[in-house]
Amino acid sequence: MKLISWNVNGIRALAAKNALSWVQEHQPDILCMQEIKATKEQIPANLTPEPFLQTYVNPALRRGYSGTMTLTNLAFSHTDTALHVDKASEGRILEHHFDDIVLFNVYFPNGQQSQERLNYKMAFYDAFLNHCESLRKEGKSIIVCGDVNTAHKEIDLKNPKANSKTSGFLPIERQWIDTFLDAGYIDTFRYVHGDVQEHYSWWSYRFNARAKNIGWRIDYVFISEDLTDQLVDAFILDSIMGSDHCPIGVELDL
Repeated sequence: MKLISWNVNGIRALAAKNALSWVQEHQPDILCMQEIKATKEQIPANLTPEPFLQTYVNPALRRGYSGTMTLTNLAFSHTDTALHVDKASEGRILEHHFDDIVLFNVYFPNGQQSQERLNYKMAFYDAFLNHCESLRKEGKSIIVCGDVNTAHKEIDLKNPKANSKTSGFLPIERQWIDTFLDAGYIDTFRYVHGDVQEHYSWWSYRFNARAKNIGWRIDYVFISEDLTDQLVDAFILDSIMGSDHCPIGVELDL
């Protein structure tokens, strides 16, 4: 199973750029997108060169903001939006169940706007981990993909010292990723590639940052430890343009 995740920063703008033409080459079984900024009715027709069997959209209550979408060629037994985690109805979660696996497509909050939003982000983090743990107690395996909005280690961004007091690299945010991994989850990219440096998934639109590779790795695919033996590959598709993020993904032998 090939799973690809991408924060598209506006699905309508992406479609206008024909920025999903790469899907035909990479052939993901599941494509999870975040920050679509659209309702289901606003999703452009013929979005990808080859249509997927099923489309799931969770728009934010606020129009033109946030939102998640999943395109899949696999059948899910049911899908939820975990509103007890996404309490502000910002369209941040799609929770897909198939077999004994739960796949989360998540757009985690950004904490840079204010202390209030940072507090919301941290509460969201904690509620999400608790939800994952409750599912694991039911015997479920977990896959989490999306924009986590935090770089974990110093090797996960170009300028760690300059950003040490910036939300997205605050000690409290990084500590939550530590807590998440300690609870029994795997950062798939680091598991496959170790401490390889200068591999990022987001670049500012300012200062020609992408051309200079002044980036952050804030997009992840996590899996619960019981799926480790099924992990075949993890990758970052940093040559694909169209957003300030690039797609990331994994291959799993399920």
